[in-house]
Amino acid sequence: MTALQDLIESGVRKGLQQCYGVDAAGQEITLQSTRKEFAGEYTVVTFPLTRLARKKPEEIGQDLGIFLKDELEEVKEFNVIKGFLNLVIEDAYWARFLLQEAGESDFGRSPARDERVVVEFASPNTNKPLHLGHIRNILLGWATSQLLDAAGFDVKTVQIVNDRGIAICKSMLSWQRFGEGATPKSAGVKPDHFVGEHYVMFETRFQEEYRQWQQSEDAQQVLQAKNKKDLPEKEFWKGYKNTYFNNFSDLGAAAKEMLLKWEQGDPETVALWNKMNGWVYEGFDETYERLGVRFDKLYYESQTYLLGKDMVESGLEKGVFYRKEDGSVFVDLTDAKLDEKAILRADGTSLYITQDLGTARLRYDDFGATRMVYTVADEQNYHFQVLFEILKRLGEPYADGLFHLSYGMVDLPTGRMKSREGTVVDADDLMDEVIQEAYQSSLERESTSDLSEEERREIIRKIGMAALKFQIIKVGPQKRMVFDPKESVDLQGQTGPYVQNAFVRTRAVWRKAGSPDLAAASEYTTLEPTERELISQLYAYPTLLRDAAENYDPSLVAMYCYELAKNLHKFWHDVSILNAGSEAATAFRLRLCQSVGNVLESGMGILGIEMPERM
Repeated sequence: MTALQDLIESGVRKGLQQCYGVDAAGQEITLQSTRKEFAGEYTVVTFPLTRLARKKPEEIGQDLGIFLKDELEEVKEFNVIKGFLNLVIEDAYWARFLLQEAGESDFGRSPARDERVVVEFASPNTNKPLHLGHIRNILLGWATSQLLDAAGFDVKTVQIVNDRGIAICKSMLSWQRFGEGATPKSAGVKPDHFVGEHYVMFETRFQEEYRQWQQSEDAQQVLQAKNKKDLPEKEFWKGYKNTYFNNFSDLGAAAKEMLLKWEQGDPETVALWNKMNGWVYEGFDETYERLGVRFDKLYYESQTYLLGKDMVESGLEKGVFYRKEDGSVFVDLTDAKLDEKAILRADGTSLYITQDLGTARLRYDDFGATRMVYTVADEQNYHFQVLFEILKRLGEPYADGLFHLSYGMVDLPTGRMKSREGTVVDADDLMDEVIQEAYQSSLERESTSDLSEEERREIIRKIGMAALKFQIIKVGPQKRMVFDPKESVDLQGQTGPYVQNAFVRTRAVWRKAGSPDLAAASEYTTLEPTERELISQLYAYPTLLRDAAENYDPSLVAMYCYELAKNLHKFWHDVSILNAGSEAATAFRLRLCQSVGNVLESGMGILGIEMPERM
């Protein structure tokens, strides 16, 4: 809440005492932004006060409006619309704020606090390149980390790389059998794409093997014996695929044998695993650099999957877990409206929940973080409910600071993406596409014709990446997205380039003004409506950042930047800046442009979006 809002709330409570003899010390005052069709910046909702004042909402609004205008020098005038008291703030207050506070270099950012947060995001598999779903995860996680940094937290970014398991062995086996010794370099393919192509290759060869087997006598016997529901043959075989992979497939048997050899430390298998994962990491690093994200530490599942077993033993001693007759370990979470959950298999091997218990403890040991944010799709909501509940019952010191940044999956207009079938929107291809679209759009404008080709290319890169990032981040995390690549590269409307264009305007007017002396700005006393709107928006920026950080929601920042840009464009259209009619007006408006530009750069920077000086 802003200082002005605090002042108004305090004034309302004092007014209730003065006007009606009501002690409203514990009364919640509903204060909101005034709707655009009415004059004012803040609105006091008087409906909830009728019980205390025993007056009609309109009467309360009139009485409080008169009191606040007399009591607070910041209140210029008021109007009452039914149960809403709209307050107009004095021009002098807004002007003073703009000239004194809004121009500070760290405006909007909270002071540093002695609290560390770990934000996990990305966490890909090493059997395929990053795709559109990863992009949403990465951009959301990175923006959240930067948002928490702006809120004063000491932030560490991490990921856990899923570098083991049957999927990785499928890519390895495909390269071993069908790769003919090719390498990413010899094939001229980006390294992670090269490995991903072999993951798809394995699926293609497996499907061929499966179709051939279905014609065999063994398969027909299976069909007759197992198809008790009399399903159409095609539908039966679709549902039987995993059983075939585990029990009949030559490729399946070879992949499982490779996984077993890896777990046993077979030198040849481990060497192949290191080689192919190394290719993938090289490709990942290139994609991360293009996306503008970095990690303070990487964790690898191959190093963490055995963690957590000591926590299981501790949990058994504390009575948090119990052991079944077959030796498996469970936890009963039914009193928390969750189920009984397996923690350890009967043979003593770990499950994902076991690994996550150990990894949480490891991160606490590494960083001493009291908060941990897991950026993971909403398909894992239940898993994290269970994980967090277990950690609380184990008495872990960070357990109350855990948060699952759950987000909706990204679909294509044609349906869900499937990596093993190659029906994904590749992250690198998507970035290339939006940058190319920005390039085509730039050919229609002459505003950068005086720049070198290298300078133009860099501006175009920033515009294209802004289009992609803003399109993803502006959607609230919990909403499922249908991502249409054609829509994502639209450079008009509610887009990143639209916000960038507003920023460029603020810089252009400064270049045109030369080196202006802004001392006369303090003499400007009567504000235009568009000036008031812009300044009041700037005033809300620090609170907006704190609210967005508290809710782990970067989309709030994206939409704030869009609305600020929209009002800057309106201001640009409605008033003259360099020909304002007085030195004071020009200086004030230049200062306003400067502050709006700085906040746009700050807000978009939190989202990972760079701002060009020219467009």
